[in-house]
Amino acid sequence: MQVIRPEDWYRVTRCSDDVTLIDEPAIQPFYRCNIWHLRGRDRDLLFDSGLGVFSLRQHVAMVRERPIVCVASHTHFDHVGNHHEFADRRVHGAEAEILAAPDRARTLADRYADERMFDALPIGWDSARYAVRPAPATSLLGDGDRLDLGDRSLEVIHTPGHSPGGIALWEEKTGILLSGDIVYDGPLILDAYHSDIQDYDTSMDRLDRLPVNVVHGGHFPSFGRERLKAVIEAYRQGRRKAGCHLAS
Repeated sequence: MQVIRPEDWYRVTRCSDDVTLIDEPAIQPFYRCNIWHLRGRDRDLLFDSGLGVFSLRQHVAMVRERPIVCVASHTHFDHVGNHHEFADRRVHGAEAEILAAPDRARTLADRYADERMFDALPIGWDSARYAVRPAPATSLLGDGDRLDLGDRSLEVIHTPGHSPGGIALWEEKTGILLSGDIVYDGPLILDAYHSDIQDYDTSMDRLDRLPVNVVHGGHFPSFGRERLKAVIEAYRQGRRKAGCHLAS
């Protein structure tokens, strides 16, 4: 398998509304975390930080140019690997202890973090030695909190289901939803050790009511309102076929 050097690891793709996607293209799409960067007047936002196998700050200039708020959508290994590199770290209180003391089981690294993730290996990769570094939160987030970037404000929406402390960020002004792993345009993970299917139902219902223009998910390409409705409806149909009770 091809080996990738640190300086070639990250890819930066600029979107609209001062939103930039940072990702790790050598990781297969199912496992590849979308790292979202939003530019603000006074500070920037980083929503998730990737695998952590190579330094994000060293190899992606835009994340070290200005004050930055680093937020975890949740604490699975592929989303918080570089959180320790940032001084302002925020996470929902339900998963703060995991971010402060991550281990392979609770971050799901023991289930997924091996060579099967990659189309090309990061140089020096060793599955047995991989671990997320501790990154204790400097601030805890809860439902309804706001992240102020100066000229833009994002509301924290608690979206448990995939994990207990999962959050999405909603910018009403633009209709942008940073959804994390509660919803994206690909196979959803409903069976992690701390997933809760009833919570998942409630979170999906809540997101379905938002007047979304674009969803920037935790994995796979971004999509619009109609596709969001289709993904949510497919989820509900799958629940019905499984004979499960949907939340009202």
